[in-house]
Amino acid sequence: MEEIHINPKVVVLGAGSLFFGRQCIWQMVHSEHLNKGTLALVDTNEERLNKLVKLAKMVVQANKVDLKIEGSVDRRKVLYDADFVVLSFAEDTVKYRGIDCAVSEKYGIRMCSGDTIGPGGIFRAMRELPVIMDCVQDIEQICPDAWVINYINPSTVNGIALKRFAPKLKSFALCDSHHMPHKKIIYAERAGIIGDKREYTEEINRQFDVRIAGVNHFTWLLKAKYEGKDVVPAIAESMKRSAETETVGGDTGAKALFNDKISYQLYEIFGYIPTCTAHTKEYVPYWQGLGKLKDQIPPLSIWETEDRYKRHEYMWTEIDSFLSGETPIEEYMTRFGPDHATDIIENMVAGLDKPFYINTFNQGAVTNMNNDAFLELLCEVTMDGVRPLPVGEMPRGIRGMQELVLDTHELTAEAVVEADREKLRRAMMTDPLVNSIADGDQIIAELLELEKDVIPEHWYTKSVV
Repeated sequence: MEEIHINPKVVVLGAGSLFFGRQCIWQMVHSEHLNKGTLALVDTNEERLNKLVKLAKMVVQANKVDLKIEGSVDRRKVLYDADFVVLSFAEDTVKYRGIDCAVSEKYGIRMCSGDTIGPGGIFRAMRELPVIMDCVQDIEQICPDAWVINYINPSTVNGIALKRFAPKLKSFALCDSHHMPHKKIIYAERAGIIGDKREYTEEINRQFDVRIAGVNHFTWLLKAKYEGKDVVPAIAESMKRSAETETVGGDTGAKALFNDKISYQLYEIFGYIPTCTAHTKEYVPYWQGLGKLKDQIPPLSIWETEDRYKRHEYMWTEIDSFLSGETPIEEYMTRFGPDHATDIIENMVAGLDKPFYINTFNQGAVTNMNNDAFLELLCEVTMDGVRPLPVGEMPRGIRGMQELVLDTHELTAEAVVEADREKLRRAMMTDPLVNSIADGDQIIAELLELEKDVIPEHWYTKSVV
């Protein structure tokens, strides 16, 4: 296939976030379509930035590729000639998500993640979205033709804001939970099509028709057929069998607990399987502990701030080990792997025609939802644009919940960008986890007070309520 852009420049704003920073280095070095271009790393923390820049240069040298590495604490210095700008920053996110979750718990709202729905999702947008819009102003001025890829939660809120308030920019939003083809491989194993991921072939990929759709973190498996046979029941049965021991969060933290059991219970009720249960369980009120009777699944565990600090500390220790030579830099390429964003960038640059899950406008893919509904959909994505592939109808019940979540996210985006106090309150009262007007008002007041060092000053000029 014809390569579209031989030497792409990829700018990463927030390289020190590490989750994306480490893997984008891997992919930019690994890909023959990217490793003759430029990777520009930006972070406001100079110490962390210097470590990532040094690491990237060591990996480049060890692998003998021509990738150029740039670094700056000032994004304006490296945005020139950018083909892609990836937004992946978060200011002290572990600390503030901990605050969001602790305050919400006081008022009966339990959040295992707290970064996209509930008061946590609203206030993460209050912290991150103003910075995103500042970046947008620079991008519009310096590299207006670049693709802007949002990788910051709440992904839907930020993606909506980019589309609505910076419509001239080419943008879409991402979440790594549906990285392809890895997501299909997981379901192929669940369905018994393959014994393990090594058996997955291109022929199986072609024969395995999977349709996933919904608002980010609230997506559902609407179809799964292999060689024309419905394998959704087999996938659900696999979840039922593993419910007591297997989790879907990759760890033993709050996001990982009871995910298969919850998935199967939602399947029994709605007839469809949630595909991002570690987050989806936070979007519905069933595991908030509000029922009069005892449920078979206990209320959600709360986001574990201290454990997250330890995880981040371990990740930096791993980086330091490479930098010091304690771990040979030659091992870097065996430690990590491809990332969703840079996989998509490679696909766009090289014209590989691979489909990916993108958060963007519906454009008719889900036939009974608005064209401008901001959904996570399998898309064709090229340098010319993003085209969602047909899905069909969103089932009743699930569709109603989707619309409520979308209204919350759209109101949040408008409230933050417009600095609109009435819409902030309206977003909080629309949110599916808020059960009391008085509690909602108090949550707003307490979080504004506790997070005033990272929330814009205009929110403090007069009372919110």
